[in-house]
Amino acid sequence: MNIFQISYKNLLRRKTRTFFTVTGIMLSAWVLVTLLGFNRGYENSLNNDIDAMGFQIILTAKGCPYEAATLMLKGGTGLRYMPQSIVADVDKSPEVSKTSAMLMHAEFDPNKGENGGTSIYLGIDPQTYPEMKPYLQFQQGAWFNENSQDEIVLGFEAAELEQREIGDLMILPGSETEFKVAGILKRTGTQDDGMIFLPLKALQKTFGKEGQLTMLGIQLKREADANLFEEELYKLQDVQVVSMAQVKNTIMSLVTSAKVIVLSIAFIAFLIAMFGVLNTVLMSVFERYQEIGILKSMGALPSDIFKMILIETALLCSLGAAFGIIFSLAFADASEKIIRYFLPFTPNGNLIAIDLQIAALSFAAIAAIGIIGGIYPSIRAAQIRPLEAIRAND
Repeated sequence: MNIFQISYKNLLRRKTRTFFTVTGIMLSAWVLVTLLGFNRGYENSLNNDIDAMGFQIILTAKGCPYEAATLMLKGGTGLRYMPQSIVADVDKSPEVSKTSAMLMHAEFDPNKGENGGTSIYLGIDPQTYPEMKPYLQFQQGAWFNENSQDEIVLGFEAAELEQREIGDLMILPGSETEFKVAGILKRTGTQDDGMIFLPLKALQKTFGKEGQLTMLGIQLKREADANLFEEELYKLQDVQVVSMAQVKNTIMSLVTSAKVIVLSIAFIAFLIAMFGVLNTVLMSVFERYQEIGILKSMGALPSDIFKMILIETALLCSLGAAFGIIFSLAFADASEKIIRYFLPFTPNGNLIAIDLQIAALSFAAIAAIGIIGGIYPSIRAAQIRPLEAIRAND
């Protein structure tokens, strides 16, 4: 019988302890894999959401660029307006592929919630806006026509809150005009779920905002120099230029800061696993003090004892890491639902992206921790003197 078989049988002799030790390591591995998967998945989803917006630059009325970014990504209050004539000036540029004018309007709704709430309307051009938001898909119906004056499209949550279906008529808070529901969007997990979309001209007329915009999305030609074009836009009066590259860099810097927190939590999981293994294996060595002495008296070398204890530790950690990875894969969807429940604004796509690289890295890290945590108990076991160990219970 070789050392590996002896180590394996030693673990089976103490099934309850082995089970709880493996379970502890499994939970640490689950936390580690899930955190690393969330780290990657959130960043990838956020990148994809920003890239899927369909435009490289957005113009808003002059103000704080961070307010403009909030307006663009989540919908804001305290809206500023710019003249619609700016569209013609931008369209003249040879670098521009297409533009999409938007007007956002917020209106207090006394019937929304216990104390009322804010309904957010977005006036769009149905010819260009859907291309800017390719991820928007319909649960029912379709976009309204360009010249439609009495149709709206509801985001998923807006439709649920209003309890509306295709063809229903509703009067928007703040207006006396009756609109027909032309479409209901599928859930996206973004601010669009709570949005009510109107034709741009209809929104301007209904709320007295003729000739005004809050945003202008700009899509550039592939060969265009974005930096030079931005410099040209800065010459326009009373507008704020926000490039997707700037927004992306700002958000990614925040994500990088969050990574530090995530990795710190993962490191704590490492330490918990390592000290748990060290404590369990060390206690096992003390309990088998006399047994190890007998093995040495029968001819086992200190190196054999060292290998035996280290193999036991490696087996414990390998089993725990393997089960932890399987557990994290099996419950990835459940973990993602919990994250989306506690985070009101999350990007589309998989928030927890666990791939072979993360699984292999986590397995190797847990196994390495096991080996490191098992070195000291292995040394203590190898240093046991046979005669002292045999006489220990005399």
